[in-house]
Amino acid sequence: MQARWLTTLALTAVVSGVGVAAVAVPASNADSTPARPGAAADFRGYQVLKLPNANVANFARRTIRCPSGKRAIGGGAEAQGNDAILVGSFPTDDAGGWVGLGRQNNFATVGISVYVICADAS
Repeated sequence: MQARWLTTLALTAVVSGVGVAAVAVPASNADSTPARPGAAADFRGYQVLKLPNANVANFARRTIRCPSGKRAIGGGAEAQGNDAILVGSFPTDDAGGWVGLGRQNNFATVGISVYVICADAS
């Protein structure tokens, strides 16, 4: 049986098109409450969406999109596998979603989950 290792989930906030400090959160806490009380209240229509883990080819991009009328204000990704490496985690060019990609040494596939933090576009 192949052992599974979970990498650290890195979330990055994007405000007015400028990246803000990245916050590393253990992946096991990824579905918990916001980092500070009331964080969700700072944005209208705040919503966190997750594209569940799936094995994809090394370096294949996985993308999750915000619902219509919302834009990505942050997001993150995680890579899972024996020797999984998260290669990229960034917003889509149109700020409507988040992209994650990774690779795994000695294997043709890697498990990738992607998260997006959405808020009402205004």
